[in-house]
Amino acid sequence: FRWDAIGGLDESATGTITHAWKAGPQTLLLRKQLEAMPDGGVFIISPPVNPFRCPPGPGERISLVADYFKKVKPKSKIVVLDPKKKFSKQGLFKEGWAKLYPGMIEYHNIDNDGVVERVDVASKTLHTQFGKYKGDVVNFIPAQKAGKIAHVSGLADQTGWCPVNQQTFESTLVPGVHVVGDASIAAPMPKSGFAASTQAKVTAEAVVNMLGGKAPGTPKFVNTCYSLLNEDYGISVAMVYGYEGKKIVKIKGSGGLSPSKASDAFHQREANYARGWYESISRDIWG
Repeated sequence: FRWDAIGGLDESATGTITHAWKAGPQTLLLRKQLEAMPDGGVFIISPPVNPFRCPPGPGERISLVADYFKKVKPKSKIVVLDPKKKFSKQGLFKEGWAKLYPGMIEYHNIDNDGVVERVDVASKTLHTQFGKYKGDVVNFIPAQKAGKIAHVSGLADQTGWCPVNQQTFESTLVPGVHVVGDASIAAPMPKSGFAASTQAKVTAEAVVNMLGGKAPGTPKFVNTCYSLLNEDYGISVAMVYGYEGKKIVKIKGSGGLSPSKASDAFHQREANYARGWYESISRDIWG
């Protein structure tokens, strides 16, 4: 995390204002805070600027917290302070929120006072350019960079991320070291688990070829991401990528999004596919 990117917030504050962007104690703490929040309370979430790990993640968290509130604390409210102009699957998320959680989610983006400039941890208040927002529970997800090992190893550049040869994912700063996944600079691919998985396979093949004195080959990549707005309402995005002109590019005509205004049956199928996707990628990675 870039703890220096926002005034008033550092790692010591995470016992009060969670980031909960790594599963474990932080996600458990956020759950406990939400459970302890009174009905009619305010949950504030502030997603990070791009790029960051799991672009649809904030939308998913907003949705599932809203699902919990709808069932258990229906008088409660969610305030979103988003420093970006738009976010992953925005149209589909907002369509689902309007249908499932009308009036519960108040969304602010960069054009509507969504940029947090300072955090008052003690009072759980986020200060923006034009106002301040006080919450009963506050989830502030800081701007991000590659992990400590990348910086200690000299793999990260001034952006905080790791530049790579996008054909082989070999570092352009430290020869012989390959960096895949969130830490690598691989745009237009997102920093997602599925993207990391496909990058790893492409990289493994490239390394084997290079060790055997062969050309690394021309890679193809894919990304698929399912999101749940509740247990019966799923949405998805997919894209296939190629390699042209020494960079990764989207393949025209590939991929796509769940359609707008789809039926309940469609969203139920997408929710089922989401669970199947999780089981499949888990087996693929860990056996």
